[in-house]
Amino acid sequence: MNRQSDATRPLDIVLFGATGFVGALTAEYLAAHAPSGLRWALAGRSRDKLERLRERLSAAAPGCADLPLVVADADDTRALAELAASTRVVATTVGPFIRYGAKLVAACAEAGTDYADLTGEAEFIDRSCLAQDTRARETGARIVHACGFDSVPHDLGAYFTVRQLPEGVPLTVDGFVRTDAVFSGGTFASALTVMGRGTRMPAAARERRLHEPRLVGRRVRTPLGPPHFNGATGSWALPLPTVDPVVVGRSARALERYGPDFRYRHFASVRTLPMALAAPVAAGGLFAAAQVEGVREWLTRRYEPGRGPDEERRARSWFTVRFVGEGGGRRVFTEVSGGDPGYGETAKILAESALCLALDDLPETSGQVTTAVAMGDTLLERLTAAGLRFRVAAVR
Repeated sequence: MNRQSDATRPLDIVLFGATGFVGALTAEYLAAHAPSGLRWALAGRSRDKLERLRERLSAAAPGCADLPLVVADADDTRALAELAASTRVVATTVGPFIRYGAKLVAACAEAGTDYADLTGEAEFIDRSCLAQDTRARETGARIVHACGFDSVPHDLGAYFTVRQLPEGVPLTVDGFVRTDAVFSGGTFASALTVMGRGTRMPAAARERRLHEPRLVGRRVRTPLGPPHFNGATGSWALPLPTVDPVVVGRSARALERYGPDFRYRHFASVRTLPMALAAPVAAGGLFAAAQVEGVREWLTRRYEPGRGPDEERRARSWFTVRFVGEGGGRRVFTEVSGGDPGYGETAKILAESALCLALDDLPETSGQVTTAVAMGDTLLERLTAAGLRFRVAAVR
């Protein structure tokens, strides 16, 4: 595998899209928390913006004054190949990934370079797997999507919950998500892009299923649960058809610790009935608007990528994901919580994921893998040390 020659590469981590809103937050986190001697670089398509970011970082962390800068466009195949070959890990924030991500994944798969991104786009993940999983397995590259709020708190939260339950028995886990946060322009643009893809997203999922090996002697399910009032959380639970339950299911397929029969359901947790009734209406309206190209473009212009909530608003933001796990006569209640989910914690999670891939002793995996499969306990320990909270609330 190409990872055996990692020591000959000049860099450990390249942060691609460093000058975007979340990219800059990730760069700030690395500048403050990267261990001494880490060889990392900032990458993007504008040298001027990269230089301004480096100057800003060096004001707080003087060691960043000499950070290497890598100029590359998401559509420049040659530049991306050179970028991937120069480093052990690429962490990227450049989305919508269905438009801008495929060539970078291909470059990393070809070079045997580990890759981490922030995508919550299920179609992109499926198409990435179909196009690059085989090559990444050949070269030893670990392709790890959804290394942000999508989907690490949910993937590692379910993983943490399963570890509190008996082994070798059927297990069920339900996740309930609550947040108080606002979106950046880039996140909004990505969401509109996903909603506007129509039938292409389920078509990619079907094609992937045709190529995946069937589980033998085990079963994994991630059905949409019904809307209901949940006594365990004291809130209304609305089915949440995001990429998160898909990622949890893929971890469960890969890891026998999830038991012979595993089911995961994913919900938004809403405190009041009026909010529970209004949320699907609002989501449906946005989905309908995203189907009209002109409306979609107008909405994207209204919330221009590259901008997001200010530091004061991010400081007030928070998230909580509560899990109810059952199996073998045991019932556990666990919780994952943190600060601003979309930006502060997402930047932290992406940075720690990149550091984990670059520096830590991990299971020998390759190809497209989830965070639980690729990094598991090690990333969980890193995130706990970085301030995210994973806890067992109760056992019955």
